[in-house]
Amino acid sequence: MITVMLVDDHELIRQGLRRAFERTGDFEIVAEAGTLADARQSLAGTVPQVLVTDVRLPDGSGLDLARAMREDHEDLGIVVLTMYAGDDTLFGALDAGASALVSKDAPGDDVVSAARHAAVSPRSFTAKDLAGAMQRRMQPQGPRLTDRESQILELLAEGLGVAQISRQLFISESTAKTHISRIYEKLGAANRAQAVMKAVQSGLLPGRE
Repeated sequence: MITVMLVDDHELIRQGLRRAFERTGDFEIVAEAGTLADARQSLAGTVPQVLVTDVRLPDGSGLDLARAMREDHEDLGIVVLTMYAGDDTLFGALDAGASALVSKDAPGDDVVSAARHAAVSPRSFTAKDLAGAMQRRMQPQGPRLTDRESQILELLAEGLGVAQISRQLFISESTAKTHISRIYEKLGAANRAQAVMKAVQSGLLPGRE
């Protein structure tokens, strides 16, 4: 049996993953945690063969946990889960020593497959669109925003509306709307959610996973 620890602050996600692993017959969930602190406390006692951790935890980053565990355990399989599978997150997981990066939108079976890979080849990194991300890093492409558009994009990502943006940047609402329209056009987005998602994927919102 391949032993697995699940680290995610959403119990429903942990339950879904547990069922996906249990269906295989060759994985055993030996520990679960909802916070970084609980995960570290558990891992201080018994280390599983595979660690599956979300990037965003209430008290820190799963990438910090992955990095710390990799430094102490060369043979540990580490699967990182993320809601925003942009290039920054991908390379962050790679740099942290993860074995695989999987989007939280992916089926549970994809996480199981990543864990199986991690157990066999813990130091061999795999992720969807890894080749594309490497190419984009070597040859940066994508939309280019002005400094003002970048400012407004950050504020959009923080949830601010047109009126709030105009007040914060001391511009008229009409000007703010014009900038937002140009941002949507450059990103090929129809709304705020699409714009933020595409900006993350394009590396225009560094530090967001």
